[in-house]
Formats: sequence, C-alpha cells, structure tokens
Amino acid sequence: MKSKKHLMALLQIILQSVEEGIHVVDENGSTVFYNKAMADLEGMQVEDVLGKGLLEVFPSLNEDTSTHLRVLKTGRPIVDESQSYLNNIGKEITTVNTTIPLIYLNEKIGAVEIAKNITKIKHLSEEILRLQQQLTASSPNQKNIIKRYTFQDLHGKSPEFLMAVKMAKRAAASNSSVLIYGETGTGKELFAQSIHYQSNRSDKPFIAQNCAALPESLLEGILFGTTKGSFTGAIDRPGIFEQANGGTILLDEINSMGLLLQSKLLRVLQEGYIRRIGGLKDVPIDVRIIATTNEDPLEAVNRGSLRKDLYYRLNVVNINIPSLKERRDDILLLSERFINTFNQQLNKEVWMLAASIHKHFLAYSWPGNVRELRNVIEGAMNLIQEEHILKEEHFPPHIIKAMAAEEKGFGAIGQMDLSEYGSLKELLEAIEADLIKSAMKKHSNNITHAAKELKISRQALQHKLKNQ
Repeated sequence: MKSKKHLMALLQIILQSVEEGIHVVDENGSTVFYNKAMADLEGMQVEDVLGKGLLEVFPSLNEDTSTHLRVLKTGRPIVDESQSYLNNIGKEITTVNTTIPLIYLNEKIGAVEIAKNITKIKHLSEEILRLQQQLTASSPNQKNIIKRYTFQDLHGKSPEFLMAVKMAKRAAASNSSVLIYGETGTGKELFAQSIHYQSNRSDKPFIAQNCAALPESLLEGILFGTTKGSFTGAIDRPGIFEQANGGTILLDEINSMGLLLQSKLLRVLQEGYIRRIGGLKDVPIDVRIIATTNEDPLEAVNRGSLRKDLYYRLNVVNINIPSLKERRDDILLLSERFINTFNQQLNKEVWMLAASIHKHFLAYSWPGNVRELRNVIEGAMNLIQEEHILKEEHFPPHIIKAMAAEEKGFGAIGQMDLSEYGSLKELLEAIEADLIKSAMKKHSNNITHAAKELKISRQALQHKLKNQ
C-alpha cells in the first residue's frame, strides 16, 4: 500500500491539473490549498495566498461576503452561486461557485470552494439576449428569413404519431400551457412551432430557449431580464418573457432547469408578471408556455429533477411524441421525403433507397430518431454521384454495421432451436428474457424507457424483472 505522503502528493497533482479553481481553508479560515486555476482566475500568486487568512489576502471581503467564512460559520453548503467581480488585476470575471464544509469524524476541519469560470458563457448569453432583442424588434420581413414550422411539416401515418398531431392541433385552439414529451430528435420544436403558428398568437413572437444550455444564474437573466447595477456589468435589458409578450415561449428540456429557477418560473406562471434581476418593478406579461422534456415527466418528478407543482402547472395539455422505432411504418415515408428535400438542395436526382437499405432501416432502432434519419440520408446524398439509387456504399460503414447487427439480432429469434429448450413455453420465456435484457441494457436500466420500447406497462416490466 502506498504511503500517506505518496497519496497526498498524487492528490496535489490531480487537483492542480483540473480546470476548476479550488481553494481550501482550515477551520480558522487560513488557506491550506490553492490551485493554479484559482490563482489565474483571481489574478493572484499561489505563494501569496497559502498559509494566510482569507481577510488578510482579500481585504474587500468580510464574514458576510466570504462564502468560505459563511460556510465555516453555518456548516451549510452553498451550491452554484454566481459571482461577477473584478479580480486582483482588474479583470472582470464571472464564476459559478460551490462551497462546502469539510467534516472529519464529526468535526468541522475547514471548507473547500470550487469555482468554474463562466465569463465567456456570460458574454455569450449577453450576446444572445442582444440578438434576441434585435430579432423581436425587427421588421415583419423577418418571417421570410426565419424557418417556421407548421402542421404541414409534420409527416407520418402511424396511429401514435397521428394522435400526437391531433392533440397538438387541439392545443393550438387554446392558450393553456403545453408539456411535450419525446426522445431527442423526435421533433418537439416542430410541434411547438406548429401549435404557435396555428394559434391566435401566430402574429406575435415565438422564442425558444434551451434550459440545459446555460447555468441557472445566466438562464435567469435571459428569462427575466436584468436591471442596471444588479451585478457587475449588468445593464437594463428585457428578458425573453418581455420580448415574447403576447406570444409563445418554448422552454426546451425544462427538466434540466435548476429547482430554484423552476420555483421562480412557477410564480411567474401563477401570478402573470415578472421582475427583472435586481429590479423592484413588477412587469405584467401575457406569454404562453410550451415546455418540452426528453425524459418521462413523471420519472423526472420522481427523480427530483422536475418540481411536482410546476409539472402540474405545465401539464395542462400533454403531448407524447412517439420515437421513430415506435412508428416504423413512417421510416420509409420519411426517407422518401428527405431524399426529395436533398434532391432540391443538392441538385441531385435520386429516386429511392435500395431494397437492402430498406431492410437495414426497418430493423434499426434509430436512437437519434427522425433527426438521425435525416442526417443519415443527407450524408448519403452528399456522397452519391450520378446514380439514382442509394446503396450501402453511400452510407458510412459504421452506420451499415450497426444496422446489420440490429437486423441480425431481430432475425436470430426465428433461428432458435426448440430442442434446446424442451418446450415452447420455455423457448418463449427465453425469448422474453432476452428481449427484456436487451431493452434494459439499451436504456441504461431505465425501466420506464425499456417498458415503452417493449410496449408493456412499467409495473408489468418490474414484475417480470422480479421473477426472472
């Protein structure tokens, strides 16, 4: 076993190599570890901080403003707190910090702060706000520039898909909140835009915001706006709630939004007004919310990533978009439409898919759904020359290999030898166990998603797993 001294040396090397800034103090507030990333962030030299008290090195802080000292005093962690400030060399930086107490044998021995530099992300979010503001204020001619989707862009004939379209059309006739559930790549934004552009808000703004793209502190500013002086560099700027007033906001991946921000969003939905960050004025807003999630909403509620009260507030109209593997009848139909689309865009004259590709496409599970199908077709259309039929040679080898492997898996069931199992019942039980095992593996043991693929209830799958 390595010596304690050796292990400590290894730990020092690891902590010095990470991108996040790390600052550890003892129970008295004196620095015991300060890595180079934190030194670069704060414009300090490591040797000027080690072994010294926080207030000695950072005289602008006090017991109330220092997150280290607050955690030492209260014993409670501070998670994902955003800070914008001028560092020691006068450079403006924005960080998201998490500070937690260090406990050993029930004794408080210090505190560690982990800081992530999001200055570039903050600047990017400011640019997003600026561009969104310009977009909303631009002339009506913008409608000819921005791609808008309507129900005419939703293609399919499977019963599950047609039911989702039917629900969306009904939603377009009301102003109620909508919650759309579908795997990544199923076309959730297409449904959201279709609802908006067939509603009585169609002449008002439609603004989409991905809730997983930015830290919670920056997302709050984008949603609700900022007031000059609310933090370093902040200016008076409306958020997308004000920009979309009278229209629709799409909150994509709502389950990725922080719980604190979810509670603020719930208040906005209930009370009908927003307050900019740092502001005192309540601004009334009239905005319809369409939210999407790429995981089962009830699963997200049970897991704690989606507030139950917000779920019920958003889930007035519920739309479940089936995955592509649940609507296999649409695979070839969509393929034909994508071929026609790229014929026009790439000036090609492709007629169809080869019969062998049909088999591959129908057997493949399409984890990326319609988006993956479109990308696969687009890639093949770029490779084909003067030919008129898309064949295996026009698709990347790894794609064909993956499709062939899944096709072989489907075919293997029919090749099982009954004599190896003794009876038809035992053979069917073996097939069922194999399919359940495969579905659970594919969905990382997520029972809800596996049950959906197997087209059985979650409770039935749990019962079968228990009896295997």
